[in-house]
Amino acid sequence: MIAMRIVKQILGLVMLTCIMASFSQCSSTKKLQKEAPTTFGEVYFEQWVSGMAQGPSGTNIFIEIKQDNVQLDSVYFRGKVTKLDIDKSNKLLYVGQFISKSTEIKDVIIHKDVSKEYGNQAPEIPSKIPFELSPFECVITYKIKGKTKYFKLSDIKEKESKDIPM
Repeated sequence: MIAMRIVKQILGLVMLTCIMASFSQCSSTKKLQKEAPTTFGEVYFEQWVSGMAQGPSGTNIFIEIKQDNVQLDSVYFRGKVTKLDIDKSNKLLYVGQFISKSTEIKDVIIHKDVSKEYGNQAPEIPSKIPFELSPFECVITYKIKGKTKYFKLSDIKEKESKDIPM
């Protein structure tokens, strides 16, 4: 009898934990807005390389708005997130920069004496973004009355990058 009562209590606690965990998942998901916060102009991205052997490379994303009634904050694109900056020459153009690390191979010291490994860099672990996006979609974030909102932009075009001499 006592064993049966303990089993019922444990089962009840497990069920309660599962129910609470399912509610916490709902609150952590990001809700996309159906209505655009502003009118968007051209939205495109460009791939770039530094021009130096084994130097960094990356992607810049450009988001143009037609009126300045909203302040864009950041962008989720191709599995990454970055802050959006206003272009210096056009206050209606936002630019996000995704910089890839240098492709230079760095020496790693592996030794049975752990103190000799001091100075090795820890590997970079990519974080998972909270959205499922195609390679030509992004999600922008913006704030209204202190609350962060999310809006998905689709059909982002790729433009050829401009060659800039070093």
